[in-house]
Amino acid sequence: MEIKTAILVDGGFYKIRANALFGRKTAEERADELQRYCALHIQDRDSYEKRALYRIFYYDCPPLMDNVFHPLLKRDICLNKSDTYTWTNAFFDALKKKRKFALRLGRLLNTNLGYGLKLDAVKKLCDGRISVGDLKESDFSLETEQKGVDMRIGLDIAHLAYKRLVDQIVLISGDSDFVPAVKLARREGIDFILDSMQSHIADDLLEHVDGLS
Repeated sequence: MEIKTAILVDGGFYKIRANALFGRKTAEERADELQRYCALHIQDRDSYEKRALYRIFYYDCPPLMDNVFHPLLKRDICLNKSDTYTWTNAFFDALKKKRKFALRLGRLLNTNLGYGLKLDAVKKLCDGRISVGDLKESDFSLETEQKGVDMRIGLDIAHLAYKRLVDQIVLISGDSDFVPAVKLARREGIDFILDSMQSHIADDLLEHVDGLS
């Protein structure tokens, strides 16, 4: 008997961990890599189950198009002309062409949008290792807030569970905000697997999954 499996990918989380584990890649290369990575969950030779892929759900936000003032450069940055904007749209286009992929897009809030100092730069300033005059453009990052991504993941988990569309859900994330949705799925008899991509897992999330991958 085949185990029908849905794979849910927290896109912001995946891109950060993929950069750390596999290095930076072009949009097309990253899309191919994600497809192969998800396929490993279906072809897992260490599992005693025979799995069949239901669908891969990918959750993320389209890039912003705003002009944002950069405090170090003292000028506006046109986000729709940035490498990030181009890369992200190309990545989404590549995923849309892949079989069994479904994109679930939220949005990035442009309220309180701005550039802030990275934590490492703040520590160096506070320790006196650098001064304000030593700051570089790479010491700043654009601070954004996602809207609707976690909600879409939670709703899809509930829908898959209540409708009995799958027997198993694999969640690629490390966010403990999903604990209520995970508990709901397990109460409905869904086998819930977590893939944190070698990152730390919060105890409350670890407690409520059926296994790690």
